[in-house]
Amino acid sequence: MPSEPPAVPPASPPTRRSLVIVGAGPRGTGLIERIAANAPELYAGSALDIHLVDPHPPGAGRVWRAAQSPLLWMNSHAEDVTMFTDETVQMAGPVRPGPTLHEWAGLDGRVFADRQIQGAYLRWVHERAVAALPPEITVHHHPRRALRVSGAREESQQVWLEGRSRPLAADLVVLALGHLDAELDEEQSALAAYADEYGLVHLPPDFTADSDLSALGAGETVLVRGFGLAFVDLMVLLTEGRGGRYEGDVYVPSGREPVLYVGSRRGVPYHSKIGYDWTGDRPPLPRFLGPAEIDALLARPGGFDFRRDVWPLVEKELGFAHYHRLFTAHPERTAIAWTDFEEKYEAAAEGSEREGLVASAVPDPRDRLDLAALDRPLDGVTYGSFEEFQDGLRAYVENDLSRRHDPGNSPDLAVFLGLLSVYGQLVRLGGIGSGWHGFFSHLASGPPGPRLRQLLALSRAGVVRFLGADMTVRAEDGVFRASGATVPGFSVQARALVEARLPEPTLRRALDPLLRALHTEGADETPDGLLRVDRADGRVLDRAGRPHPRRFAVGPHTDGRTPGAFTRPRTGGPAFRQNDATARAALVFLRDLGADAVG
Repeated sequence: MPSEPPAVPPASPPTRRSLVIVGAGPRGTGLIERIAANAPELYAGSALDIHLVDPHPPGAGRVWRAAQSPLLWMNSHAEDVTMFTDETVQMAGPVRPGPTLHEWAGLDGRVFADRQIQGAYLRWVHERAVAALPPEITVHHHPRRALRVSGAREESQQVWLEGRSRPLAADLVVLALGHLDAELDEEQSALAAYADEYGLVHLPPDFTADSDLSALGAGETVLVRGFGLAFVDLMVLLTEGRGGRYEGDVYVPSGREPVLYVGSRRGVPYHSKIGYDWTGDRPPLPRFLGPAEIDALLARPGGFDFRRDVWPLVEKELGFAHYHRLFTAHPERTAIAWTDFEEKYEAAAEGSEREGLVASAVPDPRDRLDLAALDRPLDGVTYGSFEEFQDGLRAYVENDLSRRHDPGNSPDLAVFLGLLSVYGQLVRLGGIGSGWHGFFSHLASGPPGPRLRQLLALSRAGVVRFLGADMTVRAEDGVFRASGATVPGFSVQARALVEARLPEPTLRRALDPLLRALHTEGADETPDGLLRVDRADGRVLDRAGRPHPRRFAVGPHTDGRTPGAFTRPRTGGPAFRQNDATARAALVFLRDLGADAVG
């Protein structure tokens, strides 16, 4: 009788790989979209769990969540917001086109949608990205905060979550964190302590939609330091948000508004969003600051200095964009042919040489690009009285609105395109300091025109008053006292102070425990406190410059930060490029890890 064949033990189930993404807002959603796009090429057939860790809903995240005032708008036209790649993005992965916000929502492209609509768009993008994943890849959302990541460099990582005793096991971790809270710096701590001692109100830097504004009483004088987008949100919530309304260009108060005295380093609001569309040929960018120049800067043995080595290239690039448009679209306002100007401009090495060329070729000074004046328009400017300055700043805002909505000044839009091109190159450098980001935001990321018209109405109604440039705040005599350089001798005192800006996204001062733990464990940081990451794929760098094999990071807390929250269609989107590179590196690592395990 033949013997029984030996029993074959049952095959063990295939190992499921695990990827943890901390942050389920736009960057986390963008990563999933890129994983779905690249998985057929790089990861077909292997089981993978993607764990999204975020206390807020996937897609919208904290900033774009539904639970906020519908009065708060996006800062971009609906047609200028997309979460989808196109052929202008230089990346290894495939293009997966999709609708812009205005196409998806059926909005006029020139509308500034409210943030709730944008949140709905982001939720839809997230759901579409998850649905596009291969069936072997599963997404799990954990509505908790991540506290820390542990694990040796060459081993599986553990992601510890708030309120959970066991960590998530992770073959790879990607930090896709957005804007985060931070502990107070030395000045803010002193102001907070002073407020506690004297019963004052001090609201530190924060995401305005999360600030408790109830302590700012009707008719109360409130000092506001910061004139950017956080101020605009504050202005809206304390006026329309308290029942005020606009009748044409007139603001009708509800009687519940405080009186806001606002100032900042520049003393002026960010420049208005441009209110017309591009026509004709775009300037051929990059021209003087492109990949070759960035490669040369990175190859310098002693490194580079931004002001000395990079800024002159930025100036020349933005000037080229401006004058290309002026000479080709408005030749009647120039004195020589574009071909002659272009040749001389390219050869001009120093700023003074270019200034002489421009003065001879562009007769009207209003047609010349003056970046210093655009950035700091109140430098060296003083007024004899506080009321004269109110008139003067209203005139400045009115002129800015008029210029930014007049296609006759289309070189301004060319400079905007130049700024996007420059930022797309500078993200490769990293560690360039916060000055460039502030300059970019002031010129290119200002408020919608309607918001500045509302600011003018509020100023005429006496609800908003301007303090000027180089605003200082002193804590003395039981109150806060503020003054600026624009109106010498003028000051105002108040029992309330609002710091209208986001917290700085630094490792050392982040309240996020995960980032603080990374810093303690040896993650590297830039001089201004951003997390250093590998330019190629976003791996976190340690203080010896070594990329961590299992930890990645993208977003505003890194030195790979990109311009704005979202990408304009057909502008090459550096955030898309980063997402694609990180997603591909993660998939390749996880694929090879699975192959090694099988072997």
